Amino acid sequence: MSEATAPKAVEAPLTFLDDRLGSTTFFKRNMKKVFPDHWSFMLGEIALYSFIILLLTGTFLTLWFQPSMTETVYDGSYTKLQGVKMSEAYASTLHITFDVRGGLLMRQIHHWAAILFMASILAHMLRVFFTGAYRKPRELNWLIGIGMFTLGMLEGLFGYSLPDDLLSGTGLRITQGVAESIPVVGTYIYMFLFGGEFPGQDIVPRLYMLHILLIPGLLLGMVTAHMMIMWVQKHTAMPVKNQTEQQVYGYPFYPVFMAKTGAYFLFTFGVLALLGAFAQINPIWLFGPYDPGAISSGSQPDWYMGVLEGALRIMPNWEVSAWGHTVSFNVLIPALVPLGIVFGGAAAWPFVEQWVTGDKRHHHVNERPRNAPVRTATGIAAVTFYGLLWVAGANDVIADKFHVSLFATTWFFRVTFFLGPIVAFIVTKRICLGLQRKDADVIGHGVEAGVIMMSPDGKFSERHEAPRDEERHVLLSKENTRPEAPARDAKGIPAPGTKGPIGHLRSRLNRAWTFDDIPVEEHPHGEQAEIEGGATSHEVRH
Repeated sequence: MSEATAPKAVEAPLTFLDDRLGSTTFFKRNMKKVFPDHWSFMLGEIALYSFIILLLTGTFLTLWFQPSMTETVYDGSYTKLQGVKMSEAYASTLHITFDVRGGLLMRQIHHWAAILFMASILAHMLRVFFTGAYRKPRELNWLIGIGMFTLGMLEGLFGYSLPDDLLSGTGLRITQGVAESIPVVGTYIYMFLFGGEFPGQDIVPRLYMLHILLIPGLLLGMVTAHMMIMWVQKHTAMPVKNQTEQQVYGYPFYPVFMAKTGAYFLFTFGVLALLGAFAQINPIWLFGPYDPGAISSGSQPDWYMGVLEGALRIMPNWEVSAWGHTVSFNVLIPALVPLGIVFGGAAAWPFVEQWVTGDKRHHHVNERPRNAPVRTATGIAAVTFYGLLWVAGANDVIADKFHVSLFATTWFFRVTFFLGPIVAFIVTKRICLGLQRKDADVIGHGVEAGVIMMSPDGKFSERHEAPRDEERHVLLSKENTRPEAPARDAKGIPAPGTKGPIGHLRSRLNRAWTFDDIPVEEHPHGEQAEIEGGATSHEVRH
């Protein structure tokens, strides 16, 4: 438990609640809960703040938005579109933009919050992956995070499709093509979603219900579950002095963390307000109402959908026709395979790693990315894979701005789509091993002191000193690879789990994971007495 004591102004209300709700000091106990202090932990909190701002601004927008495809003639303040036939959805969006006080600001804050929400979730997931924070017992929270990002993509797609402008209508046309490309059930899915032939009259009302009710409800449930699991399991921590697998070292929830998280929420809201006020995003009045026969040049989706756009653009025109049916691989594969590889691989990774390494211990201290070369290299390869497809989604813009052939640009991404992740994996792994060698050298020989010594025989050398205690603790946090149990014992009996093709595969993967590990061990001359330091508070893990 924390050693901190809540002031009387806080203690009295908590005691009041505990006495009446029968919580047996639940509130008082959890006000002292400890949170480790590291800047990267704020990435997940930024996602939470963005989600709250999305709910608030979205509630404001629902008061004026009309989710209807009924045709009307625009007679609002924007003179360039007066007299133009459009849907009520588009007309109401223009009304919010130009006639509702603060409407444009709220629309833009809402859109920027969606961008930041997805970006912060992705950054948070990358931090969790590269530090191994998904390891036992946090696999479930890792899966919840992947689910939230996937739902966030759908929520964003449905959200920017609601105004029924030319850009969003183009995105819906792609969505319709993807749904229709699914074999056997694709036509049924397409007709069910759109309520008839594209674009139909039902698509916007249906997307509206999904956007404001179903998906936000699911996201809210996932966020709540994510926070509850984290609260029970306690936060992971970086390898710093006094931090162990048995205790959490950091600051109590009250007053330090509460003050910091409140300030960061205000900072996040302030940044989004500034972006909404001064950075234009999605100017739907410039695109005009959706017309199935028109498309604007340089059309780009929001960044998190760019990977699907890129996969669609570089995919060759492959189709197969048999028995009167056509399977459009040029649409089906870009829609399902790239994100299936990234998200499916990410979901399976904690369990695959546990199976390969045989490590089923509980982990509460994060691992430095350099100390897990295979994991880090795999993560960078996935980032490269994702990033190349994201950039490929703007191949027409790249060709135009840099005056290169669109054909050459497309083939460049087709080649790097396969070679880029492989090169990224090899280079990243070698960098991690090089950094491990550097850490081993610091522990074994100390750091350069900048003091030149002359020996009695006239030779000059630089004096080395033991690293600072904090740095030494970080370097020695590396868990040196434990050798795998032999496949057979002295009597030649195979060890459990090594039989058959699956056992041989596991043994080979384990060797690939561990064979080039660089031990980082302390030598006698590098030993130092522990420096006594004052922990703000600590909490014993149970």
